[in-house]
Amino acid sequence: MSQEIQKIAQAIFVINRHAKTALEPKQLYSMKKQAIEKLLSKNHAKKIGLHYSRNSKFSKQASSVLIQVENYFFHIPPKKQDFKEVKHLGHLDENFRNPKTAMSLRQAKQIISEYLDIPLPKSYDNRRKRSSYETPSLLGRWNYSYYKNKKRR
Repeated sequence: MSQEIQKIAQAIFVINRHAKTALEPKQLYSMKKQAIEKLLSKNHAKKIGLHYSRNSKFSKQASSVLIQVENYFFHIPPKKQDFKEVKHLGHLDENFRNPKTAMSLRQAKQIISEYLDIPLPKSYDNRRKRSSYETPSLLGRWNYSYYKNKKRR
């Protein structure tokens, strides 16, 4: 079971990393939050404490809940009861980093969707479709046969 939980933690990490730079991160953050809540309900994750948020809105001090899943740490928005039940740890340690993870976003989404029993949409393909009028660029290509023939002359 620990290997499965480790894979889920890695997938949450990848989803969270991509959500931070995504143009529309809502779906990714939703997947992260749902997965963490399910892990918490099954006692595969634990709440460590509250941290002050770095990027508070409207200059108000806000907090987030620090969650541990295996050897990964994540933050999620707190609920009212968290302020009563979880101790506040103050400011977040900027020097701490989660372990390096090599996993594609597609694979991470697949792992989390299977864990949550939510099917991924089949039309999920954000690669650009090529127009029939478009010709591929020759930039970055090297025509070796032309260069070899030129040297022989």
